[in-house]
Amino acid sequence: MRFFVPALFLFAAFAACDSGRKKEANQKPAPATLRTNNDNIRQNRQPLSLGPDKLSEFGFFDGKLSELVPAKGIVPYDLNMPLFSDYADKARFVAVPPEKVINVLDDGSLDFPVGTRLIKTFHYPAKNEAGRKLMETRVIEKTDKEWKALTYIWNDEQTEAFLEVAGGNIDVELEHNGVLQKVSYSVPDVNQCKTCHGRSNAVIPLGPKLSQLNRDYNYPEGTTQNQLSYWQSKGILDLKEEPSTIGKFPDWSSAHTNVSLAARAYLDANCGSCHHPEGSANTSGLFLTFDVTDRTKYGIMKKPVAAGKGSGGRLYGIVPGKPDESIIVFRMESTNPGIMMPELGRSLPHKEGVALIRQWVAELEANAPSL
Repeated sequence: MRFFVPALFLFAAFAACDSGRKKEANQKPAPATLRTNNDNIRQNRQPLSLGPDKLSEFGFFDGKLSELVPAKGIVPYDLNMPLFSDYADKARFVAVPPEKVINVLDDGSLDFPVGTRLIKTFHYPAKNEAGRKLMETRVIEKTDKEWKALTYIWNDEQTEAFLEVAGGNIDVELEHNGVLQKVSYSVPDVNQCKTCHGRSNAVIPLGPKLSQLNRDYNYPEGTTQNQLSYWQSKGILDLKEEPSTIGKFPDWSSAHTNVSLAARAYLDANCGSCHHPEGSANTSGLFLTFDVTDRTKYGIMKKPVAAGKGSGGRLYGIVPGKPDESIIVFRMESTNPGIMMPELGRSLPHKEGVALIRQWVAELEANAPSL
């Protein structure tokens, strides 16, 4: 089997662990309920010329807009290792122009054709007829020069989503695992989109890559199929290999998932966009993408470039066997805007994700030559 992410082989020998902490790390969050007011973020807004003023104008969905039923040519998809966003769920879709195809580059990344649109709607479970509350829909479109990102905020009636570039926060009362929490759900502005999606000052999509897409999906027509095979059958992906020969990120919430694999994939999905040689945090020298094998670059016994309150008095990014002495754990657990990581997209710590990283650090060997 060939992996586009070489580091995946390096973890294959690690066995899964049944420790109590593993069970905590792999526990699926219980469904959440919430009460919110989306309209407060849209007060005094004016029509904009960056794109359609209403989400419905794109024609992505058939029937009742809030049901998100994909129109012809709109393909739903999911990821193996999604980004944590204050326990929000996401409905993802891709629209590739007719007669166009997604190519796979030598490094395994996807080369989307001009005109491709990626659509992602953030929502929470709710006690209403639909069983969910839609918060925002993000549309990222590839133009002939770059990717363009647009954000649409859903009204309280759930009948329409409107273009909004200024961003803001929506107050949410979220019940998670029986505990009521107040959440300030963050809607990014245009510039904040570039912070996470930026590569050398250009905006790029983050989620859709082979290791994330290589999984089964239950499609609206009632079939279950590997997503890569499905995309190929629909003529939107030029794939030269069988999905079984392509590496994939694990399902981090599975009780049978290898801790090392899951932790590395989790950090790639949640931290690797910025902590990348061409990302917004490249000056830190800390790189958390899955392909990194150098222990120092990955933060193991690495001192921070700039010490301060963000280190919490800890000396190294990751201290093998000692999660409480590791800066990465401290920043993941924090909700202080000047300390927490990721710094955007969340106001709560991801308890299950933190438990996973804690277990991985606790089990990490101190003297291994590489990751």
